[in-house]
Amino acid sequence: MQYRRVRLAVEEGQTMAEYGIVLAVITVGVIGVLGVLSGAIQGALQAVSDRL
Repeated sequence: MQYRRVRLAVEEGQTMAEYGIVLAVITVGVIGVLGVLSGAIQGALQAVSDRL
């Protein structure tokens, strides 16, 4: 019984670590995409601003 509790706690910790890694990869990806598209976004916002 004790073994199952310990194993479950270890598995939950591993799952949380995996979620953290996935979240970090997604965050880096989003930042990278925003960096690549920043010029286009700035141009679009400038065009809207000029029309106002």
